Amino acid sequence: MSLAAVIGIAVTAAILASMLRRYHPEYAMVLAIAAGSILMIGILLGFSPAAEQIRLLLDSSGLDGKYAEILFKSLGICFLAQFAADACRDAGESALASRVELAGKMAVVLLSLPLFGEITSVALGLLGR
Repeated sequence: MSLAAVIGIAVTAAILASMLRRYHPEYAMVLAIAAGSILMIGILLGFSPAAEQIRLLLDSSGLDGKYAEILFKSLGICFLAQFAADACRDAGESALASRVELAGKMAVVLLSLPLFGEITSVALGLLGR
C-alpha cells in the first residue's frame, strides 16, 4: 500500500470518526479500529518485499536462520502490541495501553533470551573461559 493511500485512508477515517464521536462514540471506536486493521494489513503486505530482502541478506551472510526468525517474530510482536495499545488509547484506556506495551516488550525480551545466551558464550570464549 502506498504512502498516499495510507494517508488518505487514515485522514478519511479520522474525519469520519470525529464526526461520529459526537453522536455515536461506540461506532467511532469501531470505525477507528477497522480502519487501523485495514491499514495494518496493507502496510504488512507492503513490507513483504523488504522482509524477503532481509531474509536473503541473512541467508547470504551465513548466519543461522533462527536469527531471522527471532527478528521477524520480534517485529510482529512490536506491530501487534503497538496496534493494540493504540486501540486502547483510542478507547480512552491509557493504563491498559501501557500494560499492552509492557507485555509486548517482555515478549520480545523472552523471545531474545537464546540470543543473550549465545552472546554470553561467545564473550566467554573470547575471554578464554
